Amino acid sequence: MWYHTLGTSQDSDRLVFDDTVHPQRFHTVDTTRDERYAVLYISDRGQGKDGDAFCVQDLTHGTGAFREIWTGFDDQFRVIDNDGAHLLVYTTRGAPNGRVVRIDPMQPAESNWQVVLSETNEPLQEVATGGGRLFAQYLADVTTRVRSYMPDGTDEQTIELPSLGTAGGFGGEPDATHLFYTFTSFTAPPTVFQYDIASGVSTLFQTPELSFDPEQFETQQVFVTSRDGTRVPMFLVHKRGLTPNGQQPTLMYGYGGFNVTLLPSFSAARVAFLEQGGVFAQANLRGGGEYGEAWHRQGMKLHKQNVFDDAIACAEWLIDNGWTSRERLAVQGGSNGGLLVGALLTQRPDLFAVALPSVGVMDMLRFHKFTIGWNWIADYGSSDDAHEFKALHAYSPLHRLTDGVHYPATLITTGDHDDRVVPAHSFKFAARLQAAQGGNAPVLIRIETQSGHGSSSLSKAIAEITDVYAFFLANVGVTPIFAEPTKAAARVVSDA
Repeated sequence: MWYHTLGTSQDSDRLVFDDTVHPQRFHTVDTTRDERYAVLYISDRGQGKDGDAFCVQDLTHGTGAFREIWTGFDDQFRVIDNDGAHLLVYTTRGAPNGRVVRIDPMQPAESNWQVVLSETNEPLQEVATGGGRLFAQYLADVTTRVRSYMPDGTDEQTIELPSLGTAGGFGGEPDATHLFYTFTSFTAPPTVFQYDIASGVSTLFQTPELSFDPEQFETQQVFVTSRDGTRVPMFLVHKRGLTPNGQQPTLMYGYGGFNVTLLPSFSAARVAFLEQGGVFAQANLRGGGEYGEAWHRQGMKLHKQNVFDDAIACAEWLIDNGWTSRERLAVQGGSNGGLLVGALLTQRPDLFAVALPSVGVMDMLRFHKFTIGWNWIADYGSSDDAHEFKALHAYSPLHRLTDGVHYPATLITTGDHDDRVVPAHSFKFAARLQAAQGGNAPVLIRIETQSGHGSSSLSKAIAEITDVYAFFLANVGVTPIFAEPTKAAARVVSDA
């Protein structure tokens, strides 16, 4: 890590941190809002560790050596801000759902920490400072709940949000009287609100102009019982008043890994599908962060099968409750979610009409041999370990394909320059699936050129989304109904 003074030549940059002993560790640096402290985070996921170490540098005394605050890699740490000479720190240490502690950098031993916000039953997602307050964002059944606190942790009030959805932001200067935050949901595009700290009132500040009526759609949340009895949440989005008749084309989306939380979010492409009478189902599977670190760990390593069991239970629920049928159901996911689709396709080929794996991890025995794959050992485990090999081989999509099975119609998508999940995963899986296919459903692979782990331009993104939805609808027997585009929309399509 180098220190660069603005306005000077890069040749004069000074080396301030170097670690030649651990070349695969990740190092990121940030500063507190007042720039008193530089904070260096270190992770060692290649060794199967899922947490962070961190150290700080007090810039009021120049740019001397970093002082170690925490040296282990089993827990998560994030410096929220500083309170004078002390640090306000988010951590999962001793609190899987997260808490906030005050740490004196001169006496950083855990026994000296002061608890500011204790752990609760709701996972603590983000914490920000502004206007002399702490703003804590919690998850309540996969939707955002925000509370404001005084600096000492005294509870002040709950911030009323427009509806159930996802909020973020809230940070500001210490003397701010107003803050801004963004709110979104499945039917509300990202909208900016201004929050008055004194009154606790939010007012609309800015919203995008889109040619659709959100009142035409509704969202509901259901809870599905998984194979081992675990309660798994799932969102359903569809036209308002839609009556389930078992024939709705339904797209189920999931991820289930790496502590990633699938929150309500807006997608214009998804709205176009909903306008066709379709149902979108977002399954919040174990392995994510929806219910804190415990939920994450239930879908890691030797417990990864829980993720697939959760998704299978959600798909069966959709069919059993009359929302769709096997002939109208598709499953979609990307990256680790592509692995999810590959595993579902091989374990329950009878359950889906269409499978849409994107940039997926399909070879679970060799994923760590290519590019950044070693960084995923913390979540997946490694085939170099005998016990983890057995678990990985049991669900590895590439190795679970069987000749003569009637597999769903499958469109595999990848990018020829993907250096995260190398396209070889998709290439091998596509070739093996085409050879194994015992039915008449098509198995195709779409390879985007000059793109990596996602489309490299808007025009390529639009083209891929178009192909994916066209393949999905064609293979569930739906003929799209097209509305006349507005002039603005026609211009966008023409430019693309």
